[in-house]
Amino acid sequence: MKKTLLSLAILTSFAAQADEGMWMPQQLPQVAKQLKAAGLKLDPASLTKLTEFPMGAIVSLGGCSASFVSPQGLVITNHHCVYNSVAVNSTPERDLLANGFLAKSFGEELPAAPGSRVYVTEEVANVTNQIITPEVAKLSGKARIDAIEKNQKKLVSECEKDAGYRCTVASYYGGLEFYRLKQLEIRDVRLVHAPPAGVGKFGGDTDNWMWPRHTGDYGFYRAYVSKDGKAAEFSKDNVPYQPKHHLKIATEGSKEGDFVMVLGYPGRTNRHRLPSEVASTFDWNYPAFVQASGETLAIIDRETKNDPAAKLKYAGQIAGVNNYYKNRKGMLTSYENSDFLQRKTAEHNALKAWVNATPARKAQYAADIETAEKLIAERDAGAKKSFYLGYAQPKFLSSARSLYRLANERTKPDAERKTGFQERDTARWNSIVAGQDRTYDEKVDKALVLHFLTKYNAQPANEHDAAFDAALGIRAGMSEAELKAALDRIYAGSKLANKEERTAWLSKSPADFKASNDSFIKAAVAMYDASMREEAQEEELAGKIQQAYGNYMKAKIAYMNSKGQAVYPDANGTLRVTFGKIAGRDVGADGTEGWTAFTTIKGVVAKHTGEGEFNAPQAQLAAIKAKDFGKYVDPKLKTVPVNYLATLDITGGNSGSAALNSKAELIGLAFDGTLDSIISDWDFNKAMTRDIQVDVRYILWNMKHVDKADNLLKEMNVQ
Repeated sequence: MKKTLLSLAILTSFAAQADEGMWMPQQLPQVAKQLKAAGLKLDPASLTKLTEFPMGAIVSLGGCSASFVSPQGLVITNHHCVYNSVAVNSTPERDLLANGFLAKSFGEELPAAPGSRVYVTEEVANVTNQIITPEVAKLSGKARIDAIEKNQKKLVSECEKDAGYRCTVASYYGGLEFYRLKQLEIRDVRLVHAPPAGVGKFGGDTDNWMWPRHTGDYGFYRAYVSKDGKAAEFSKDNVPYQPKHHLKIATEGSKEGDFVMVLGYPGRTNRHRLPSEVASTFDWNYPAFVQASGETLAIIDRETKNDPAAKLKYAGQIAGVNNYYKNRKGMLTSYENSDFLQRKTAEHNALKAWVNATPARKAQYAADIETAEKLIAERDAGAKKSFYLGYAQPKFLSSARSLYRLANERTKPDAERKTGFQERDTARWNSIVAGQDRTYDEKVDKALVLHFLTKYNAQPANEHDAAFDAALGIRAGMSEAELKAALDRIYAGSKLANKEERTAWLSKSPADFKASNDSFIKAAVAMYDASMREEAQEEELAGKIQQAYGNYMKAKIAYMNSKGQAVYPDANGTLRVTFGKIAGRDVGADGTEGWTAFTTIKGVVAKHTGEGEFNAPQAQLAAIKAKDFGKYVDPKLKTVPVNYLATLDITGGNSGSAALNSKAELIGLAFDGTLDSIISDWDFNKAMTRDIQVDVRYILWNMKHVDKADNLLKEMNVQ
């Protein structure tokens, strides 16, 4: 692999930090001493081999992380990662969310939610020089973005000549480096086991991001392929996928001070952001998001209160919104009580002083740093203007707009289509569009849209989207009653809520769309040209930012390297490794009493109320009362552990990640962080940051002594 200037800077600048950093697997030999000192018993170099043990067992679900735990394609992840699959298979008469689900045989397994995938990463290659060629380096604005996208699509197309694979080109360090990921895309995913909500979601939103915690956040999928071992759509003739490697369950329990590492696919962190981005996010974006999320939850609750079927349809959305609602509120609280912006500003000013200290550095970096600051401020101002517009669109108007875009893109050669609308995306579109009615209720959707449309419409006329207003037949200053009447007309004039009507549009031409009298289709057609112009303007700005920001990152890396400090990439949804130790905390939240490293089933009983979020299953309570613990008792705790804290650097997307001991045996699943440390997405605080894992002993105890999942325990070779 050819090393760029950035790569060389990284390899020579590692600091001895055991806990901070989401390391790319290929970087781990450079921190081998730290890994060994922390307690790893494997050769650190083995973690760079993506098709060997243990990395070959780690998979992505496209938003959560997971891992194979049997030779028959059994996948373990978090309960909240399989939650939507449980919800879409539930009915008021057969409420799998409340009661849990266990397939005793392959034949009893249920199709996962539409669009569910298991991605097995097999290759990561540095392709920076093939993306930012000498010709591309000379370009700016939209021309640069278009050229980068063209090169990305070429590399992806070459990679996906291997049928059944999904390839992506990911950007690192603000577009300074690019890596191509090759993943087997398993499309037949089935729900195998999920405990009742009283275990998997015990504590609900009250305990979310909190400690002490007593949540059994685990669930199981199975990956299926065709009989010849190829990725395939759902079929009764498919067979369980046989991974080359799977994780083994730890035979010895974990204890405080033990080495632990988490392998998974963290989503996004923001530790290299400019001070202006910090200010925009915490002074405006997050407060606006929190307010909108609270209003969304209240409206869904109001509209589904007396409608069990609608409540089930929105259960997945409620869980997702609640998660980020509390997350952002926690970040805002941490931010308000910190000097983060001041420190970020001081660090940035120190960087600029270093740049301006020599003529050579000033010539190389100064102009781009200034340009990046100006362009990002322009981008953030645009986002503020259009904030409510994203909430104010009916679900099937958004669907119609995507379908019409898809029809237009299909008129082009595949290589010239926009990313996301190529032939490689057909299966995903088919799955998403077909399954939309399973998470839709018109009265709920209309209530949400009316609420945010009223807020959007209260903005000054010059902040409106003219094409959107015309398509919906609204204008600035209309009363809520007039807006409701406009919505009633457009909802009544569409048949897209019908699955057959909706899926038929997947294969229609632009001419068919233009000839349609369906109200949502007509609105999508009317908005299309303006939408394309707006997209071009956004890409012009994005191309300028990419060029300037990449050079800013070069400057930052060189500056940090001059001080001997580590530079690791922000999380971007790709495979990472983080390591540390199981540890409590000397001080709890807000200066309260310190936190122990483990919670136990005693806390389940103490929190149980018999209703709402703290309603443990009677079978579980009976097993606890009878002290039916089997071999899962911790010798020090004298009972079954539930959750534990560790000093690991994780974020969203790590949910379901395998927590492994020094021998790479499974000891739990990462599923959360603590509320006062989640600002580590932006500002890592080693003393305070703790993540939360569900202990594998609690998982196995529930499966054995409560849910009687002996078939799965046998499959995982748990005796």
